[in-house]
Amino acid sequence: MRRVVVTGMAGMTSLGDSFAQISPKLNASQTGIRYMPEWEYLVDMSTRLGGPADHFVHEKAYPRQARRSMGRLAVMMVKTGEHALADAGLTDDPVVKSGRMGVAAGSSYGSTPATLDFVEFLEKGKARGLNATSYIRMMSHTAPVNMGVYFGLQGRVYTTSSACTSGAQGIGYAFEAIRSGAQDLMMAGGSDEFCPTMTMVFDRLYATSTRNDDPQHAVRPFDESRDGLVIGEAAGVLILEELEHALARGAKPVAEIVGFSTNCDGQHISQPNRKTQETVMLQAMSQAGMSADDLSFVSGHGTGTATGDVEESHATHAVFGDKVPFHTLKGNFGHTLGACGAIETWLGIEQLKEGLISPIANLSNVDPKCAQLDYVKGETRKVSKNAFSSSNFAFGGINTSLVVANYE
Repeated sequence: MRRVVVTGMAGMTSLGDSFAQISPKLNASQTGIRYMPEWEYLVDMSTRLGGPADHFVHEKAYPRQARRSMGRLAVMMVKTGEHALADAGLTDDPVVKSGRMGVAAGSSYGSTPATLDFVEFLEKGKARGLNATSYIRMMSHTAPVNMGVYFGLQGRVYTTSSACTSGAQGIGYAFEAIRSGAQDLMMAGGSDEFCPTMTMVFDRLYATSTRNDDPQHAVRPFDESRDGLVIGEAAGVLILEELEHALARGAKPVAEIVGFSTNCDGQHISQPNRKTQETVMLQAMSQAGMSADDLSFVSGHGTGTATGDVEESHATHAVFGDKVPFHTLKGNFGHTLGACGAIETWLGIEQLKEGLISPIANLSNVDPKCAQLDYVKGETRKVSKNAFSSSNFAFGGINTSLVVANYE
């Protein structure tokens, strides 16, 4: 069976765009959450909290001609992909355009400004905001196809627009494409641009935090005082490559994808199910040929919602027990939706190679309804450098689990 390694990776978050920038903040339990005064006019929304990547000005990332088919989320993915290719030593490498490299990536939705232009057309009959690229910026596969065009990819395009599992499915399906021999290299990941519509989705479900006067402590995964999630903004891209191909060109793998599974609850559109979550984690571990004793830590989904954290904790306990260090990064970034699986894998690999994992931000007292796990709280934990499991779950009952091993 062909082995699949990671040879490049990059990300963009509210706390910075490199591990050197982000790591000290994670270890200090800092968050990228802020009060959103620009939302004061949204009177029917309870929360005023968000985690946008304010530092990134997408209008300045590329010349106007180059980004005319890109909304903000596509620009974020292309820019992050550019950094990941450079990290892999593949910038301007002919293999990128050879047909042996494809892309698997997604987002929850396309860019909202383009959608508003279509709404104006429907409501007023005026098409003044529409042009030849409006749909390209709005469509759900805007991120992977813009990556394909910008980098000249001629391999497979998998669009993984499955909300909170978009990034994890992107990595998983890229892994399967290489493992099967269909491709030698893949760009994989996910993104979502910041928009109040995504926050309103959860606000209507009474699932957003309303600690509007305390943004830094608003997201409290698994804590008994948690009151909901906060939406963040991010992008993450990994370069996956067949091992022998990577070694032949002199690349240095940083990690190996050894297990992936995805399944569906098949019961409820928004209520998580601990049994199918347990199943997806077991399947990924079985494919990896590993047991809980082989893991250095588990990177959880951990949105900070009342029901989600409880269900996930019990599924995690059923698979890994209470001896494997467990943390989540959503207390720091908020829920970055289509990006979360990608940035959590990227930063998980970085922390695995350091042998240090950051504490769960704002976790003080574990909710007694949650299962007993080895929650990492208070301070950074030293761990082994062997492997980790990463879980993500999405509306529609979609579950994913990745197992990533160190490569040295």
